[in-house]
Amino acid sequence: MLTLRIIPCLDMDEGRVVKGVRFKGLRDAGDPVELAKNYYEQGADEIAFLDVGASWRSRRILIEVVRAVSREIFIPLTVGGGLRTVEDIRSVLRAGADKASIGTAAVERPEFISEASRAFGSQCVVLSVDARREGTSWTVASHGGRRPVPLDAVEWAVRGERLGAGEILLNSIDRDGTGAGYDLELLRRVSGAVRIPVIASGGAGTPGDMARAALEGGADAVLLASLLHFGRTTVAGIKSYLKTKGVSVR
Repeated sequence: MLTLRIIPCLDMDEGRVVKGVRFKGLRDAGDPVELAKNYYEQGADEIAFLDVGASWRSRRILIEVVRAVSREIFIPLTVGGGLRTVEDIRSVLRAGADKASIGTAAVERPEFISEASRAFGSQCVVLSVDARREGTSWTVASHGGRRPVPLDAVEWAVRGERLGAGEILLNSIDRDGTGAGYDLELLRRVSGAVRIPVIASGGAGTPGDMARAALEGGADAVLLASLLHFGRTTVAGIKSYLKTKGVSVR
């Protein structure tokens, strides 16, 4: 088994970290630079910044935050939220990001994935797939999970890989912020269908959920937010637990 990466996720709106449940009811969770430094010191493998604000001002502030954080920590940074063009991606990479996460723009114009991959390499392109269960399958949603899209989530992940994505950020809308655990069936379906790394997102409530995401769901990395932001555990504590379950961590 490959080493499982632990990725704290900082959802940002106008310079502050926020967190809600199923993308709703956002509440303040702290200063992004302080939190990123704290998670870096705890042993995080990467940090993800996702802009959930709807304004240009929010995205401009995000770039300023990424620039500040990149001077302080020395692990990969993934940045997403509102990136719609190759130039948008270039701006966050210049600010210090290592990868760009794209979601809505890719759904609206799939060739954007290929354009980004050609410009920066597939290792820079993370396809964000927000998935909602519909009976025995999952459909894609765009615009922060607000708009349903007539795409099967597993098929979209496969297509994204073919178009040049280097990773899949797979978020269960149903589990987001609930602490009920990752959607293991969704994880298994996607990780079994693609050859690129799959990052599990949505639902982390305990370190055990992360062990199951790796051992049962086939995840290559886990994204977590509330569990860390509100002090319920630490990255170091999670890694210590995972080792006892036979999950390889750095």
